[in-house]
Amino acid sequence: MAKSPKILVLNGPNLNMLGTRQPEIYGRTTLADIEARCHEHGKSLGLRVECAQSNSEGALVDSIQAARRDCVGIVINPGAYSHTSVAILDALLASGLPVIEVHLSNIHQREAFRHKSYVSQAANGVLCGFGAAGYDMALEAMARQLQDEQGT
Repeated sequence: MAKSPKILVLNGPNLNMLGTRQPEIYGRTTLADIEARCHEHGKSLGLRVECAQSNSEGALVDSIQAARRDCVGIVINPGAYSHTSVAILDALLASGLPVIEVHLSNIHQREAFRHKSYVSQAANGVLCGFGAAGYDMALEAMARQLQDEQGT
């Protein structure tokens, strides 16, 4: 029996504080809730999901590089590193994997510095403003992209 394709769902700084950090912006859903939801929804789409979170830019780069070995795609919410990290952009580009960028809030309705995302330059698509449901949408988009690549 063939293994289901594996997707890395990677979350950046401060996302470990979801549920308590600025709930008026980010909601009350915790990162553990989002990860459980990703595992369940991924399974329904025929995907295995591996979740990781770090507040460290270097650890995020390490996770992206490691994903090259056994993942077929990356869903990433880079948090504040979206707007500052060329290192994460370079790692995503070097991975050669399809990338979907997710943001819980609509970054284009927020402070001007949040309107530019370096990560978007590596992303096949960007979802923002849909809260935790954005992760479901990202996994669906990734599943569809993988199907299209296989011609099914």
